[in-house]
Amino acid sequence: MPDPRFSKTVIYLADHDADGAFGLVLNRPIGQGPVEDFLIGLGMEIAPSEDISGEISVHSGGPVEPGAGFVLHTSDYQTESTAMLRGSVAVSASLKAVKDIGLGHGPRRHLVMLGYAGWGPRQLESEMRRGDWEITPYDEDLVFGTGMTPEEKWQRAREASGIPL
Repeated sequence: MPDPRFSKTVIYLADHDADGAFGLVLNRPIGQGPVEDFLIGLGMEIAPSEDISGEISVHSGGPVEPGAGFVLHTSDYQTESTAMLRGSVAVSASLKAVKDIGLGHGPRRHLVMLGYAGWGPRQLESEMRRGDWEITPYDEDLVFGTGMTPEEKWQRAREASGIPL
């Protein structure tokens, strides 16, 4: 992809229809810290009785609306803000999902994102015809795996798409 904002990115395409497409970048971590600090930093009040623990990794989901938050997660978890997207994957746009992660009853696997990647009508199709993007089959470990560097995620996606490195 010639656009430097998308160079060596791996994107989960969450929604695609005649109105455009919505995706989340999987390999652009921007920070990590305690779940409780993240929630407090975003203005959520934590009751003294709530035992929020654990660390959370935050990723740049894309250049569009970098202040908008999303949790890409396995479909074993739902809130009122969850949009079930494709089989075993869902997206929630709520701090409740992050809080539930810290309380230990959130989704089995997740990525917290700020921002997203978006395309207008027929824009993604045009970019694909130019050869800007490659399609890789869904792989839960590629999407949610946190033990890989951003470069390793990109290489794994390229290998799975059948494109020689």
